[in-house]
Amino acid sequence: TNTKTEDVEATVNQINRLAAAGCDIIRCAVPTMEAAEALTEIKKQIAIPLVADIHFDHKLALAAMENGIHKLRINPGNIERQEDVRRVVDCAKAHHVPIRIGVNAGSLPRDLVESQGVTPESMVEAALRHVRILEECGFYDIALSLKASDVRTNVLAYRRMAEICDYPLHLGVTE
Repeated sequence: TNTKTEDVEATVNQINRLAAAGCDIIRCAVPTMEAAEALTEIKKQIAIPLVADIHFDHKLALAAMENGIHKLRINPGNIERQEDVRRVVDCAKAHHVPIRIGVNAGSLPRDLVESQGVTPESMVEAALRHVRILEECGFYDIALSLKASDVRTNVLAYRRMAEICDYPLHLGVTE
């Protein structure tokens, strides 16, 4: 959606229009606790699965899952503390919520950018770091996205990831 998730009426109206046009799943940004809390009411008024897009604050991911979302999208470059990611994983397990790891070329970990630059390899390594954390927690209900604004980088990152793991890939280009 491109509404403010906190605006339940506008968000529900947009989701229902998208569903009527053939949308099968919807993602809402969850930038505030108010947005996370709005998900409960939004879910009551829609008929398609709801994905919460979380940036920076693991507490928003926890609240989104507590409020009934169907899937979670997190970015390993934005939730850096492993103990916070582990809290998210524990909650996802408890609520049976799959996690899509969203890696964006524009927000790769600093050490990877400094050592490798923004490359397909650095994008894959960023995703694998996060996958390892989830797997160490016994969590395997994972999908991966590796998005860059450069199509060649994007395609090469996805091809490399497909060679080395069997997790589903969420295809897309950013920016």
